[in-house]
Amino acid sequence: MKKIAFFCIPAHGHTNPMLPVAAELVRRGNAVRFYSFGEFEKKIKAAGAEFVSCDSFLPKLTQKEEAGLKRVSVTEMTIQDIRTTLCMDDFLDKEFKAFQPDAVYTDSVCFWGKLSAWKHRVPMVVSTSTFAFNKFSSGYIKNGPGEIAGLVFGLPRIARELKKLESYGYYVKNVFSLVQSDNDTDSVVYTSKRFQPYAESFSGHYAFVGPSVFSGVMPEKGKGRPLVYISMGTVINDRPDFYNKCMDALKDMDADAIISCGNALEHKKLGEIPDNIRVYPYVDQLAILAKADAFLTHCGMNSVSESLYMAAPMVLYPQTGEQYAVARRTAEIGAGVMLKEDSPGGIRAAIQEILNNKAYQNAAAECSADFRACPGAAGAADFIENACRA
Repeated sequence: MKKIAFFCIPAHGHTNPMLPVAAELVRRGNAVRFYSFGEFEKKIKAAGAEFVSCDSFLPKLTQKEEAGLKRVSVTEMTIQDIRTTLCMDDFLDKEFKAFQPDAVYTDSVCFWGKLSAWKHRVPMVVSTSTFAFNKFSSGYIKNGPGEIAGLVFGLPRIARELKKLESYGYYVKNVFSLVQSDNDTDSVVYTSKRFQPYAESFSGHYAFVGPSVFSGVMPEKGKGRPLVYISMGTVINDRPDFYNKCMDALKDMDADAIISCGNALEHKKLGEIPDNIRVYPYVDQLAILAKADAFLTHCGMNSVSESLYMAAPMVLYPQTGEQYAVARRTAEIGAGVMLKEDSPGGIRAAIQEILNNKAYQNAAAECSADFRACPGAAGAADFIENACRA
């Protein structure tokens, strides 16, 4: 039996793919201690792992800082990651001495997981919830002027926070050494080599295991009226204006639609909902995608991976540079079309293009077969267990 410490930031898209890996490691008789946050406690315990709450170590945010996190500001996320690491230092020192993990499995942007593994000299495997990015694949990212300006002007703030790490025994050359992919770090990537841009440029330290999901469901397409699914994920989803445009686009179409809009949105803001559309805070996304004929998505890696796993072609509406990279690759393999205009007419035209052109369905089905041939959570567990033995 090996003891493995899991670390992740408080984000669904980063935590969810780690859960089947935890469950597989536990099934094999390993002890998994998962350092996470209250909203994920039930899921982590259901996977059989020991849950350790880290909520008390999250720094209190000003309104400006909270707004930055909600709009996925790289600068704000980086600074809060560093501050959380400092808050957790004494606690994690005691945890590592008591638990004595054989390996650390940490999300790629969870600084306290990475830094603790380095500080305590424990073998580390990185959980990569999007593409692996190096000097080649990073060309897929398209940052807007606001994102670029935010990072440039934020670098001095980040440098000041990084300096504080030294007195705690953490030595970091620069922020990029904390977040970038390199060919010497063991990393699990939840996609296939076929879908990963420039996969050939990554070393054997990378395991491309395919989507990590809890589902034995197979795609069920073409039964009854077409089904359109719409979701903007769990972060930037307070978009009543956009959902109203979607309803306007779909109300007269010969199709049914499901919109998942999260808890941040008050349903009364949506006004009257057409008969062929149902709106929910959350749904079982894999179950819906198994039957969906088109998926309008913000292009988070989890959402796109689950869509392709269930052979559902997409209308691609990325909101960040990283999401644009995922959207671009999806369009390249022919499984989706970019939403060029987010008006009701533009939305309707893009959805009809997906529904009326079988080439998108065929490309998504081909990718589904590729994903399902990957080793998944079992492959990730093998990789982590090998790191324990290294």
